[in-house]
Amino acid sequence: MTTLPPPETELSADEARRLALRAQGFLGAPDRRAGVRGVLRHLGAVQLDTISVLARSHELIPYARLGAVGRTTVENAYWTPASTGTPPARPHAFEYWSHAACILPIEEWPHFAFRRRAYRGRPHWHHDLPEGVYDQVVKQLRAEGPLTATDLGGAKKTSEWWDWSGTKVAVERALMYGEVVCVERRGWKRVYDLAERAVPAPLLHDDLDDTECLRRLVRLAGQSLGVGTRADIADYHRLRGEQVDAVIADSGLVPVSVEGWGKPAWADPAALRTPPRGRHRTTLLSPFDSLIWERARTERIFGFTHRLEAYVPKQKRVHGYFAMPVLAGGRLVGRVDPAREGRTLVARQITLDGPRAVPAAAQALVEAAGWVGCTDVRVERVDGPELREPLTTELARLLA
Repeated sequence: MTTLPPPETELSADEARRLALRAQGFLGAPDRRAGVRGVLRHLGAVQLDTISVLARSHELIPYARLGAVGRTTVENAYWTPASTGTPPARPHAFEYWSHAACILPIEEWPHFAFRRRAYRGRPHWHHDLPEGVYDQVVKQLRAEGPLTATDLGGAKKTSEWWDWSGTKVAVERALMYGEVVCVERRGWKRVYDLAERAVPAPLLHDDLDDTECLRRLVRLAGQSLGVGTRADIADYHRLRGEQVDAVIADSGLVPVSVEGWGKPAWADPAALRTPPRGRHRTTLLSPFDSLIWERARTERIFGFTHRLEAYVPKQKRVHGYFAMPVLAGGRLVGRVDPAREGRTLVARQITLDGPRAVPAAAQALVEAAGWVGCTDVRVERVDGPELREPLTTELARLLA
């Protein structure tokens, strides 16, 4: 690992927590003028996922920070179709592999040159690429794009999700290589276009070498985290630890020590200059929210063990299918496993830290219900029977 000077800044655990909350957009007044695009640029990456309970995760991310911004507004803010306007309008974002499949600000395109090069040099793939199909896909996109995999000739050979057609294999390979860009999600299908048409000319290059790409991504991850360990910073864009080690000394981040962390940490120097102040957001968090991406970090900062149980057998779930942490007062104070039945938001299971968490959970539920067009909230199970009555009473008061 890189040898670094001893940290000059010592942070308490509380100071580190507040730095993380502000960096993630949960402390202080939200920038409503910048809106959803501002959230995306501030975070640097918004994770996509197929699960939709209240809404899809990429919608929940700006909602958690800005409040009840319209869901159509969210989609429009991310995606600008590349085929409209004269000259053609450029997208504000693109989809690529970062922490996972993520929406990324279009300005980040050059920073992922290292990953595109790695994919181009990859010797083995899970799917075979039929001869000639790659060139045919690129030719069709050039003539007709933007197109979905279905438009290109079909995404799958059978109904099995993994059984990709040759066309799907080719267009996904082109996406990884950077010759093709996902410029929109339409009915959850990727819409592909040529990078040369979709990415603004000043950004359409792989000029940055791997070291410079990594240096910039490490710096941006540190800024988005506020403060983080080597593992935290690496996880943000799924870098390897040794990649972080190679560039962190030149990233602009500064070494700090954090009470109770037991590991070296780095912070954004701009964040250290101004103590975090302002109002805390009360909200439900997507399990895929970047505030809680890394489980060890979530436990270290909030003392909160978070696990998505959607892929856990039902009989083994502890908190529910899509348990959403409740954020209030800068702390994670419980979980809600939501569902929707018509105009009713159903809290299938609620787990709270105690009576003090009841008003926050009720507020978060009522706001979320209004955002998705529900007029009522029904509570099914509360872990801690003594909390059921005060919770339902507070919900009734807020809904009256």
